[in-house]
Amino acid sequence: MDPFTQGALGAAFVQTTSTKTPHLRIAAALGFLSGMAADLDVLISSSTDPLTFLEYHRHFTHALAFIPVGGLACASAIHLFLGKRWRLTFLQTFIYCTLGYATHGLLDASTSYGTMLLWPFSDERISWSIVPIVDPLFTLPLAILIFYSALREKPLYARIAMTWVGFYLAMGALQHNAALTMGKEIAANRGHDLIRIEAKPSFANILVWKTIYETSDEFHVDAVRAGLAPRVFEGASVPKLDLSRDLPWLDPGSQQASDIQRFKVFSDNFVAEDPDNPNRIVDIRYSFVPNEVRPLWSIEVSPAAKHDAYAVYLTHRGDANKGLAQLWQMLTAR
Repeated sequence: MDPFTQGALGAAFVQTTSTKTPHLRIAAALGFLSGMAADLDVLISSSTDPLTFLEYHRHFTHALAFIPVGGLACASAIHLFLGKRWRLTFLQTFIYCTLGYATHGLLDASTSYGTMLLWPFSDERISWSIVPIVDPLFTLPLAILIFYSALREKPLYARIAMTWVGFYLAMGALQHNAALTMGKEIAANRGHDLIRIEAKPSFANILVWKTIYETSDEFHVDAVRAGLAPRVFEGASVPKLDLSRDLPWLDPGSQQASDIQRFKVFSDNFVAEDPDNPNRIVDIRYSFVPNEVRPLWSIEVSPAAKHDAYAVYLTHRGDANKGLAQLWQMLTAR
């Protein structure tokens, strides 16, 4: 999720394990800093290869096996500046930092982006898709409760915060299952034979979901309001990427061809040619308006590019105000 939420969860978890009341504020600070630390992997990038950061974000720094290493790295840096000043032993700093760091990968795996929790034993990107990457309803109660826990020096508020986290994630799992069921019903009503289907929460809520299902030759994108007042917002379909048909000029041995394969792995093969630009390949899993194919990111290739030229990575934000208005209409079931 967003860095602030990651830090808040790290702070709450560390506060619940702190048995020394004077340490609650210290525990919150160390847990907050360590809870965000795994996202420093965004610094792994290349000035020449734009897909490097896609491959390494939510990679080894988010793995369960890396937690002790991440905790040690955080403790080594933080103890020098804060731990000693707060009269903590290095062991205390290490414990607080490791507990805070441990929350990061699990929370990210609860979103839809994909996290390599099991690295180095598996390169699978795990995404339970039960909460959006940004969700104020999840974050605000968590932030308020850890603040009160530190202010009043009572771990009870942190334990309530962790209870809220568990409750909200459970609600997200129920909503995810309901959205999947609705997506399967949409496909059945259209007479489509499913190959696979996914449901992903839309921006900042767990009420409206994007469903994407695959048939033999197409991807179908719709939005559903799950749970209360269920409703379907029919979307669009797009042909699956076929390199021989869509990019017949592409040299299979070129860097661009390699980048397309890398993008397909990152996108779990939910890729298609951009309907508005034949040289762009889009990840159809993500769009601001959930029943649209219009992507949040893509890569662009060119028949005029050199053999060793990299594909260009692009982000697309579109008209945010219009997108929010459309999403609001879905949220209010209008």
